[in-house]
Amino acid sequence: MLTRADRTVADGLDVLDDIASVGLTHIGFKDVGMPPDTLAALARRIKVMGAVSYMEVVSTTPEAVLASARVARDIGIDRLLGGTQVEEVLAILAGSAVQYLPFPGRPFDHPTRLGGAPDDVERDCRRFREQGCAGVDLLAYRATEADPIELVRAARRGTDGTLLVAGGIGRAEQVRALAAAGADAFTVGSAAFDGSFVPNLGSLRSQLRAVLDACR
Repeated sequence: MLTRADRTVADGLDVLDDIASVGLTHIGFKDVGMPPDTLAALARRIKVMGAVSYMEVVSTTPEAVLASARVARDIGIDRLLGGTQVEEVLAILAGSAVQYLPFPGRPFDHPTRLGGAPDDVERDCRRFREQGCAGVDLLAYRATEADPIELVRAARRGTDGTLLVAGGIGRAEQVRALAAAGADAFTVGSAAFDGSFVPNLGSLRSQLRAVLDACR
């Protein structure tokens, strides 16, 4: 994710140029930190690179969430992540190719944290599947009331769609634990930009290659 502290980095287009040689095939950003026209430019550049594009909603008001869904539709994002107004967002995305993966549980605050127990997450995931969502965006490592891996297992029981885990992932052992619990994908932003995923590597390109190595 082209994000730091839950905001899209201001030099995202330059970052894309810098990391092109890494060969990433999934790249995204948040709905905050840049105006819609710049987000559109990011989405276009990601597609030119041959990658799947993602936009994660971290806006905190219902009106802002729905506005971000309209932006995602208009700029042609491949996968929209986050938000909890599932029925309204699906209505906005109807007729487009945008896949929607909402937040299960009770997201709150910014940077976003997650309330809710495993049973809550599993129930939400089942409901989202019935509503036609492509999967879920689980803030497992932002949980305030439950063990992150237990939440991942609960989400896996509740959905047969894409189970993406976002937020707070900064170590290779977390990536391995997520895979073992049934996650399909995860996001890394701040840990790569801060150089903390592998502390002895200096460049963003090296951090991202280390992330890819952790996936193997």
